[in-house]
Amino acid sequence: MKKVFSCFALLALILSAILAVADEGMWPYNSFPKSKVKAKYKFDPTQAWLDHLRLASVKFPGGSGSFVSPDGLIFTNHHIGRGCTHNVSTAEHDYMKDGFYAKTRDAEPKCPGLEVMTLQDIKDVTNEIEAAAKAGMNDADAGAAQRAEIAKLEKECSDNEHAIRCDVVTLYSGGMYHLYKYKRYTDIRLVMAPEYDIAFFGGDPDNFTYPRYDLDITFLRAYEDGKPAVIKDFLPFTLKNIKENDPIFVSGHPGSTGRLQTMAQLEFQRDVSFPYRLKVLDTQIKALFEYADKSEENRRAVENMIFGAQNSFKAITGYQSGLLDKNVMASKAAAEKSLREAVMKDPEMTKKYGAAWDAIATAIQWQKDNFDRVTFMTETGIPGRLAASARALVRLADMPADQRPHGPMSPEQILLSTAPIDAGMERLQLRLAFEQMVAKMGANDPFVVTVLAGKSPADRAEELVSTTKLADPAVRKELLDGGKTAVEASTDPLVVLMRKIDPDARAIRKDYEDKVTSVIRRNGGLIAKARFKLYGAEIPPDATGTLRLSYGVTKSYQENGKKVPYFTTLGDAFDYAAKHDNKAPFKLPDSWMKAKSKLDLKTPYDSVNTTDIIGGNSGSPAVNKDGEVVGIIFDGNIQSLPWNFQYEDTVGRSVITNSTAVIETLQKVYNAPELAGELLNASKAKPAAAEKAVATEKKAAGN
Repeated sequence: MKKVFSCFALLALILSAILAVADEGMWPYNSFPKSKVKAKYKFDPTQAWLDHLRLASVKFPGGSGSFVSPDGLIFTNHHIGRGCTHNVSTAEHDYMKDGFYAKTRDAEPKCPGLEVMTLQDIKDVTNEIEAAAKAGMNDADAGAAQRAEIAKLEKECSDNEHAIRCDVVTLYSGGMYHLYKYKRYTDIRLVMAPEYDIAFFGGDPDNFTYPRYDLDITFLRAYEDGKPAVIKDFLPFTLKNIKENDPIFVSGHPGSTGRLQTMAQLEFQRDVSFPYRLKVLDTQIKALFEYADKSEENRRAVENMIFGAQNSFKAITGYQSGLLDKNVMASKAAAEKSLREAVMKDPEMTKKYGAAWDAIATAIQWQKDNFDRVTFMTETGIPGRLAASARALVRLADMPADQRPHGPMSPEQILLSTAPIDAGMERLQLRLAFEQMVAKMGANDPFVVTVLAGKSPADRAEELVSTTKLADPAVRKELLDGGKTAVEASTDPLVVLMRKIDPDARAIRKDYEDKVTSVIRRNGGLIAKARFKLYGAEIPPDATGTLRLSYGVTKSYQENGKKVPYFTTLGDAFDYAAKHDNKAPFKLPDSWMKAKSKLDLKTPYDSVNTTDIIGGNSGSPAVNKDGEVVGIIFDGNIQSLPWNFQYEDTVGRSVITNSTAVIETLQKVYNAPELAGELLNASKAKPAAAEKAVATEKKAAGN
């Protein structure tokens, strides 16, 4: 046994050495490595400092943001807030194209269907959920029991008024479970959004690249009871320039990573999932551009989807590059082999954990064999808001109102949203999905026959969209309020279709839960426990779309033998546009050209740092040691995309828009002294919580 544990100690020593070099980690707030940060950066992130930053961080559907004034002002990316900007636009007022600014509070329009949340508390519920899986249960029964316990814990934590939402978060693939308690804000209004041309300057060619010149920002405001929300924890802006090697902290909601996945899971993504998704996105992008070219109104309707599809295509291409990198995969394989061998050297660990990898591999094989059925027969198979509404009505029909799920993108929220629905877009999405369904499953597949009802994909899409009444929010609400009786009596073609296919959809979903999700959760948890036993909890969990805190430094890097500076300036943006003859997608808005003489062109604009991020971090505040906003995450360079599976800080970088550029352009380009003043006044009068956090930190440092 001495040899075994000396091997374990060596592995732990190697791991600690690796972690000491790089600032890897999207850390949950209740396990942030404070001592490591203090040792490396001579800064003690006290609990008061952490609590303040957590409470000021805002969760958007698919992104992040932060409170930046005591009057509910929220700072996020243009591309995170673009849904609101698009939905409050009209044919006469295209705010995506021309930008928007509300000079007064009463001019701030409500964002249809948008809500945000802040994390109030984290509770470890690992023991409760593990106890639900009784000894002797198979993976499917254990998974069902744990899902029931999760639902129970979430319901008990939430309140009847739905102002509080609670979610159980699975960490380390099932090695830990934490209950996250959120405060919801359901009245969100648009304050300011710049023109699309500057928010996404450089377009798709420059996406995931650096140097960058983007003002990817939007300001919104949270309201409660018809008044701006009173916020105690907000993050003040700073006009101090960032210097190289300055520590930076990023608080946001990274979507998902696969750093702790098994080789079977990684190979599935590389060989099956990513290639399929890239093919679908490529087809979708071409179809969207064809649709947009038909009219200006079509272009306005689909610009959000084009951005999203192109962004996803480029991101997945970058993720895939990591899995296609032989060195990365060899490193992953070696790490898994080392862990398995260490487990197998100990009889007790072998008994507890030894079969976990093979169990996951079996589950992944089922996923491969049933990939098409899972893809097309579950919720992802028939896309669009109209189809989602019909599906939600059918599934909520038997559910009492007090048991319905609430929160961002919940079925009830989808139904009650007043955001406009574009019929042309719905037809396009359905046609593409039906064509893919036929190509992958075959025209004679019973499920496909039911969906198409004897028609071609195009004709069936046309029929469903042109005859449904679900585009009307009043119709959706009437069916929702009418419950099971109204839904079963409905002759709406989309409701009828969903009634027919929902039993099959539920069945395949249950199969997937029993044979894949439950297996991975249970056995992934076993692997995590083996890793804890061998190495301790020094490795951060994979991202789960929940609030995390990363740290790093502002830092330049070398690319192709040349130094890439850590920041660009406003003047660089004008030079870059001129090199491209100021033509799209490198065209500066007229507002910028007119304001050029007033701007301080040396103002730092965009910059890079080593903080660990992934998709979902967009809109995350980047703060300094004093908890002041120095910028906002809006992208990573192309070298950061393989961070999905393996972090490195040699050339991979996160990209932010600097707070200095935000204030400079608000004042001199957008004639927004009220908004700039709100930010600067908030900076001068830090909230009590911030003062307490900083004072506590300074006192601790002095001791």
